[in-house]
Amino acid sequence: MLSDKEIKKEFRVKAQKDPNKHYPVQTLKELGFERKQCSKCKNFFWSTKEGDVCGEPVCSGGFRFIQKPIAKHQLDYIEVWKKFSKTFKNFGYTPIDRYPVVSRWHPNCEFTIASITNFQPYVVSGEVAPPANPLVVPQLCLRFKDVSNVGLTGHNVLFSMLGQHTFVPPEKYDFNKYLMEIYIWLDKGLGIPKDELTFHEDSWAGSSFFGPALEFFSGGLEIGNQVYMQYEHFGTSYKELKIKVLDMGEGQERTAWFSNAAPTPYEITFPTVCKKLQNLTNLKTNKELIKKFVPYAGFLNLDEVEDINKAWQQVANKVGIGVGELKETTQPLAALYSIGEHSRALLVAITDGALPSNVGGGYNLRAVLRRTLSLIDKYNWDIYLPEVCEWHAEYLKPMYPELREKLEEVKKILDVERSKYEATKQKTKMVISKIISTDITEKKLLELYDSQGISPELVKEEASKLGKKVEVPADFYSKVTELHEIKTQELATSKEEGLPLNNVQETEALYFDDYKKTVFKAKVLKIIGNKVILDKTAFYPTSGGQIHDIGTLNNCEVTDIFKQGAVIIHELKEIPTFKEGSDVEGKIDLKRRVQLAQHHTATHIINAATRRILGSHINQAGAKKTVEKASLDVTHYQSITEEEIEKIEKEANRIVTEKIPIYKTFMPRNEAEKKYGMKIYQGGAVPGKKLRIVEIPEIDVECCAGTHLNNTSEAGSIKILKTTKIQDGVCRITFTAGEVAKATSKEEEKVVEEAANLLECNVKQVPGRAKELFEKWKDAVKKKREVRSTELISLEEYGGDVLEKTAELLQTQPEHIIKTISRFLKELKEKK
Repeated sequence: MLSDKEIKKEFRVKAQKDPNKHYPVQTLKELGFERKQCSKCKNFFWSTKEGDVCGEPVCSGGFRFIQKPIAKHQLDYIEVWKKFSKTFKNFGYTPIDRYPVVSRWHPNCEFTIASITNFQPYVVSGEVAPPANPLVVPQLCLRFKDVSNVGLTGHNVLFSMLGQHTFVPPEKYDFNKYLMEIYIWLDKGLGIPKDELTFHEDSWAGSSFFGPALEFFSGGLEIGNQVYMQYEHFGTSYKELKIKVLDMGEGQERTAWFSNAAPTPYEITFPTVCKKLQNLTNLKTNKELIKKFVPYAGFLNLDEVEDINKAWQQVANKVGIGVGELKETTQPLAALYSIGEHSRALLVAITDGALPSNVGGGYNLRAVLRRTLSLIDKYNWDIYLPEVCEWHAEYLKPMYPELREKLEEVKKILDVERSKYEATKQKTKMVISKIISTDITEKKLLELYDSQGISPELVKEEASKLGKKVEVPADFYSKVTELHEIKTQELATSKEEGLPLNNVQETEALYFDDYKKTVFKAKVLKIIGNKVILDKTAFYPTSGGQIHDIGTLNNCEVTDIFKQGAVIIHELKEIPTFKEGSDVEGKIDLKRRVQLAQHHTATHIINAATRRILGSHINQAGAKKTVEKASLDVTHYQSITEEEIEKIEKEANRIVTEKIPIYKTFMPRNEAEKKYGMKIYQGGAVPGKKLRIVEIPEIDVECCAGTHLNNTSEAGSIKILKTTKIQDGVCRITFTAGEVAKATSKEEEKVVEEAANLLECNVKQVPGRAKELFEKWKDAVKKKREVRSTELISLEEYGGDVLEKTAELLQTQPEHIIKTISRFLKELKEKK
């Protein structure tokens, strides 16, 4: 199967052989553009003036718009969107709000990387209607590939893509019209003279979709790109899409930069932040030198140059000074811009629900954060990142007012990350002392960062103190992010087998409306050994983290239920006595069904309670519901404390006692997203035109296909058993609800009484007695470490044996006994 890159390359050759079919040639000719071939890169382009080079900076001589301003209209960052949206509104487009940068709706992307990500895969495939058609959107996007270029070449980790989109059947698709609209925007909106524009023939491919594309350049800068998405790729073949898509993306940062002919895009993208950072650091800049340097900054793109030192020399020659002086002048300023840019990316990502960590997309986010902190340390600047985030939120308020709402949470998360970074700095000294005699190669630097979070700057600094020189690759952080390509991790909660189900109809599920529906009649469609397929069923299959129902079909015992595609399969203990075509009666184990429904609804309640106590950054990262207990994995930046557990449990039970009705409805996907937002995807991406929405009014709304109660009071009570940090950035809350929770409480009473017997005291004295023994136990452990191995100290004489037995009884560690027992006693007191 061809890669996207190979598809793009292959299709571009094909499209350029027949430009009249694949490109908006009619509009280009009407506007007076002529088709030419670049004498340097050999690509085809359209221009109105003489010359045989295209608009690429490498071919045309760098960013020429800085030396010679081109746009007649100067627009600041916010004004670009205002004028763009107004222009396209006059063309009949509807401006819509941005989607989150955490793309929970998407099955393959963890972060939103382009405006078209908002509409993949269901709108693009024609399965679901778009929120408006046509539409424009100021979509904030995250891409980590260029992190090492940020500050120097004009690249960003976070950028706003001005998206122009249409989704229409082939007969209504008109790329000549779409190009004319873009040309009017470039001409009237930005004031770019026609002879300063070039359009490049290209192609695009991604997520199995592809089509021709037309890039537009001016003054050496690519301003945007219209993709005419018309085909879908299957193995070695392709077909035309039923819905053809216009996917135009224009960088808001680049447009503001271009229209102002500013030395760098950063001073235009976040001007107030740049000014405050320069005042704070007292950094002086040689503006004339920077103006000479920036047109050639693109030549230092680490993704495109093989020898970065040679590239620096070439740029220095063009500027007319030595490499050393050029670096000394530009690198501190690049560091300042990087801090400004990265803090903006962190603000948006954390606001939208992302957390820095050492796994998945959080790994790349932490790489950005640690690069920022390393730059602050390198120049010994007194910069507090939460304060910089506040400056960004204030400037962006006219476009993205939501960024101000979560500043306190952003501050907490960044403060915790700073503490972790400082702890890593202390650890670095010990690590470096052990490896100082070996070669500290690029591979070793990547290994140290990947396994222990130690940044290369810290390694270089500590090694230098010990007289060893360490070279840090200029593109280190880009290589770090490549180590962790973002992939969707799905919880394995469904069982699928490759059964021959050709021509078997989709199973009608009867368990959505009423969890108490446990008796039903159905027709047998197919029998494969001990596996039975019915036309409809009330049996719930293992899915969404919830274990399956059990029961009987015509008195034959049902032991397992699972899905294969849209077909639900019933696995029997033995070969069934009934035949295909028979009518059967299904009976579900009611006690098991109720308990599973209690645990599933309690999962939603715990999720909501945890978010209320710990903050809006809480999202579900996984869940499991069995008869015995349930667990919920939530995104959180540190371990959950005993006090927080108490508060979460109390809030969850308050929701239970409020007797809130629970509504379960099917809604068209676009309506559900519009009404409730993207937080509904707590369990990850969900396929289909319609979504089942489970709503506890003013408490929680989620897209969920599980069995649920009709009222929160039916959960009985909720009991949190424990919390554990299962990985960086994810905590697991294990709990029970309903009858199992009652049994858990009785067991706890018994445990406390047994602990009192073990500690030879009454129940009220247990915490004090445990503390006394714990101090003795610590002292004994310390002494045991200090004496020679030939000398033995009995832990028993210090109460260690009793303490360890008590810890085992409570299913905890000795150091946690006091808090655990105190919590048990408090709960018992409240009940009495």
